[in-house]
Amino acid sequence: MSAISGIGGGAAGVQQIMALRQQIMDRNQVLQQLHAPQGTAPTAGTQAAPAQNFADAFKTALDGVNATQLKAEGISEAYQRGEVTDVAKVMLARQEASVSFEATLQVRNKLLSAYQDIMRMGV
Repeated sequence: MSAISGIGGGAAGVQQIMALRQQIMDRNQVLQQLHAPQGTAPTAGTQAAPAQNFADAFKTALDGVNATQLKAEGISEAYQRGEVTDVAKVMLARQEASVSFEATLQVRNKLLSAYQDIMRMGV
């Protein structure tokens, strides 16, 4: 039962990362609009705070994925030693770890794509 509740927590973390990503993209668009007139000083102050929040949120999400994978590894090892007899629990833990890793990989791909788009922009 606890493995099922962990899936929702992982999904919430991914949703939080996607929401933060959207905020960054929105702010990037605002910065592009502000770049034309004047004001490199205000943009530097506005950009520092969200970067720290994003980094913290991203680290928290990665730590959650790591914890999920360690939990699945521990349950799998316990099953191999004969300590856990519930195969469904083992499979759920492994599937949860797999799904959380795939979600993290997709977020990484989207962030990398956004970074590459930003680097290609003309200033």
